Amino acid sequence: MKWLDTFFESSARSLARRTSRRSVLAGLGSMLLGAGVVPLLPVARGAETKPGGTPPAGGASAGRADPGDPTSCEYWRHCAIDGFLCGCCGGSQSICPPGTDMSLITWIGTCHNPGDNTDYVISYNDCCGKSSCGRCFCNRNEGDSALFQPGKSNDYNWCSGNSKANIPYHCSTARIVGAAK
Repeated sequence: MKWLDTFFESSARSLARRTSRRSVLAGLGSMLLGAGVVPLLPVARGAETKPGGTPPAGGASAGRADPGDPTSCEYWRHCAIDGFLCGCCGGSQSICPPGTDMSLITWIGTCHNPGDNTDYVISYNDCCGKSSCGRCFCNRNEGDSALFQPGKSNDYNWCSGNSKANIPYHCSTARIVGAAK
């Protein structure tokens, strides 16, 4: 075992001759800064589809079997929607139209996709900042509850949760959050 002690001693002395405390601290700081940036890198998350109806990178089962017309009230994602469809108002199923902001709070529903025979949790986010769109109004109330359970009620002004007071409602998105278990 003496050879192991000799090896580590000579390695430590060699490292000490080549580096200073400042360079070690600078390297450690760079490593910590780099580790802090890793969560900011782009990653395909969830089972959401792109506005054109194609699945994101990495593939999503809901994107491959997404039957129906997203501008129709009978579309499978709209099982608990109440409002104007953003797909008819310049946005898409997951993106608000230009000039509007997505509400910070939401209501959810669980809808059955007949294309892949799977149930998905859908987040219905209102887009706020412009007056009502006025096109493609849908009022489907599957699983809707009374206002005393706001997370399951679609009869609530979800734009009121944004930072600006009295911000107007424009339309609603139907984003896939994940598969229901």
